[in-house]
Amino acid sequence: MKDLETRRPPVPSPAERAKTIATRGGQAVLLPSAERTTPAEARIEPVLHHVHGSASVSVLLPDDAPLTRATATADGGQVAVMFELTDRAPVDLREPIRGLLWITGWLRLLDDKSGRARAVSIADARPDPRLLDVGHGLSVLRLTPASLVLADAEGTHSLRPHMFGAASADPFCEHEAQWLRHLERTHGDVITDLARHLPDDLRSGRIRPLGLDRYGLRLRVECDGAEGRGDHDVRLAFSRPVDHPHQLALEMRRLVGCPFRDRT
Repeated sequence: MKDLETRRPPVPSPAERAKTIATRGGQAVLLPSAERTTPAEARIEPVLHHVHGSASVSVLLPDDAPLTRATATADGGQVAVMFELTDRAPVDLREPIRGLLWITGWLRLLDDKSGRARAVSIADARPDPRLLDVGHGLSVLRLTPASLVLADAEGTHSLRPHMFGAASADPFCEHEAQWLRHLERTHGDVITDLARHLPDDLRSGRIRPLGLDRYGLRLRVECDGAEGRGDHDVRLAFSRPVDHPHQLALEMRRLVGCPFRDRT
């Protein structure tokens, strides 16, 4: 007789989760190869960054930045770098990092004409006044991806650029932060009702909204323990994947136990 396994709730695929992190944006740094940088240049925060659907990355750096100069003078006009994107929880948690996405590849400085064209294409998807400074103190550099690595609560996963390119971001990713902040600030009663889904030994902890996707809601339970070592993450699965706010509202009512959850 085979041992029974505890069924894990469904989650988005690694490529979907990576695409979602990239679509949200967040804090980013460039990590050039060690032989090309001093310790002070080991982690470079771009003025602006944008991850394209293909997994290529555009970054804006000052014209006189060491990395900008390094690409201009490098053999072949490109240098090896790693781009690190941090996914932070939208509420103030004591352990706020939910995941990291690393894109490794080759960074190349675009010429003036190509840089301006790239800035225009970024503005179509993400308007930002800093794009107006391209050609006026800022340069556009493009990272051509070779591989990607995602590390989050579900584990560590290696991805190829074509896998990332074929994936779609979660349908709620652009509104997740606003919704979760609203849930915590104004609907403490809902958080209390959600606690009924938690194991008994976690219900005494501080329950916080951690994440939301089409498969379910994630909660962070901050329990007593030095430096957050008592924290636990719990996923509350929806009865089905959802892709529309109305469907999401019905699933949230089901989780809360609302008697009117089936009303349209």
